[in-house]
This record gives sequence, structure tokens and C-alpha cells, in this order.
Amino acid sequence: MQKVKGKLVLKDGSVYEGTLYSTHKSVGEVVFTTGMSGYQETLTDPSFCGQIVIFTYPLIGNYGCNDLFCQSDSCCYKGLIVSELCDEPSSWRDEGTVLDFLEKNDIPVLTGVDTRALTRRIRSYGTIQGVMVPADTPEDEIQALLATPEEHDQVAQVTTKKVYTMGPEDAKYSVAVMDYGVKRHILECLVEKGCRLTVFPAETPAEDVLAIDPDGIFLSNGPGDPADLKPEIENVKKMIGKKPIFGICMGHQVMALANGARTKKMLFGHRGINQPVRDLVDHKICITSQNHGFMVDEDSLKGLPIEVINRSLNDNTIEGLRYLDHPTFTVQYHPEASPGPSGNAYLFDRFIKMMGGH
Repeated sequence: MQKVKGKLVLKDGSVYEGTLYSTHKSVGEVVFTTGMSGYQETLTDPSFCGQIVIFTYPLIGNYGCNDLFCQSDSCCYKGLIVSELCDEPSSWRDEGTVLDFLEKNDIPVLTGVDTRALTRRIRSYGTIQGVMVPADTPEDEIQALLATPEEHDQVAQVTTKKVYTMGPEDAKYSVAVMDYGVKRHILECLVEKGCRLTVFPAETPAEDVLAIDPDGIFLSNGPGDPADLKPEIENVKKMIGKKPIFGICMGHQVMALANGARTKKMLFGHRGINQPVRDLVDHKICITSQNHGFMVDEDSLKGLPIEVINRSLNDNTIEGLRYLDHPTFTVQYHPEASPGPSGNAYLFDRFIKMMGGH
């Protein structure tokens, strides 16, 4: 990749200089993620679609890259910002550098940035639109890029374009998966639990999903504002009560909207593999992997037959909901451990028990 002097310019006028690998000019919402490892899984998480992502951990790329870790077929970042990029990784699984991976996916990266200062800025004032450009980019061009409207079609960009299946045909359970930007290992976890999956594009009509007569329905993670997904919300409304449903992340938010609750944007969101959550059903503390900038508005749950079953220990926001008048539960975090801790796979077991009639 071509290397030039570059900078990140935020909409408030803040400037962060560094070395830009690429001459591309990119614009997107600037967010940060706090994981100390799992960078390739994070790079291929569709929930980051359309964003410029800061890695708060200072050294990225020390164990290289391997296709084994990819959670989707490509990286849909608008740009990556790191303090230091390792160009000589060391690992028995290393098959290429992060820079090689980014070049393959045509993703610009800005290195040598004071990511601590940048992250503190976003923590204090919230996520913000920004542009990554070569240092000599004219100011009027920068301002024109900053005026670019925010994206609202991210799910349409990352969902599957056709129906496909996974898992053995004689599996004990049949699960319909609504793909809002699902990660590969989530599907693999369901298959390992004895499920045959039929994965549907995000806007598939409820009638087509229910026509396969699944034992359960899974609503996946995905990028963007859940309130934008009006066809998806209407389809979920038609599936409520028909089958047991388990939703995560975007699926958690879509289900809440389908039941009359509201969502709202967070100041800077939860992104990382070290987010503590209290499970109020199993009475334990879990360290979770998360990637979201919106949350369910707790005030909107008043009077609804919905129970909070998980809470963030960092800010007390809702991390899980159980629906009292139909067999449904949802969580805000990702239970499949790619990347992140593996102690949340019990949520898949809870879904399996629901499909078994419990």
C-alpha cells in the first residue's frame, strides 16, 4: 500500500495526524473498540460496516492474520486507526500481516496516531463523523466530505443475497436465521449445538420464513440504527409467538421495536471483548463481546410484558430481555466468542431448551 502523511479530521475540527497507508479519502462515523486481541475477527465483523474504527490497544498485528479467523468474506470498514501496526508478526498460524489483509480489502489505515487522546475525546463528546485523508488534501474538499450524509443502509450491504443452509439434514432442530450481518462463528456454534440452519436475507417476508416450519428463529447481529429496519421489524412482528425466538445485538433491538419499545443512540456505544454483564437469570457475571452504538430505551418498557434479564456493569444499560407472553429472549452482546471470552455459549443452550419445549 502507498504510504503518505495523513490525518483524521473530525466534524468538530479536531485533527489527528499520522502515516496513511493508501491515498483513499474515506468518511464515516468514528468509533473505538477496546479488545486487546481478536483484531482480525473484529476487522471482519459486519456490525462495523461504514465506520472508521479506532483500536485502543496500542499494538495491532503482532500474531498476523489467517483466513481461519475471518467472520465474514470481507472487511467493510471505511478506515482503521491504530497507534502502532506490527509489520513482523510471530505466530505458528501467521499467514500474512494486517497490512496485507487491509490492502487485499482496500481499507485505508492511519498509524502513529495518539489513539488514547482520540478515544478520550470520543468518550467525552460522543461518536462523530470524521474523514481520513492525505495531509495535503484541500480544506474545501475535507469540508465537503464531512458534509456527507450518514449511512442508513448498512444491513442491506452486509446481509446474504440468497437463502442458504448449514448443518446436517438430520439435525435435531431446524433454525431459521435472519441475517442482519451475522458472524460466521455464530452460525457454526448453532450447528455444533445440533441445528440445521436456513439463513435468510434480512428483508425476507415472514411468510417465507415460517413456510419452512422451523423449530426456532434466530435474529442476528448487524450494523446501523435498528429503527431504519422497518420491513424487518414488520416481519418480526408476524413471527412473534409462532416459534421460539433468540436474538442478539441488532436482533435484540429489532425484537424490542417489534414489541412496542424504543431504541436510542448511545454516547459512544459498547465495542470490545471485555464488557462485563450481570445475568439476572443464572445469577452470574459474564465478560462479553459487544459491538453496538444503540440500545433499548428502558423508559419505553413501562407497561410492556417484558423483563430485563441482563445489565451492563459499566453503565447499567439493558443487555438482555425476556418476553413474558411469547417464547423469546434476546441479548445485546455476542455469545459466540469470536473474538472474546467463551463463557457465554450457555445462551445457545438456553435457546435449544426453548426449542425443546422448555
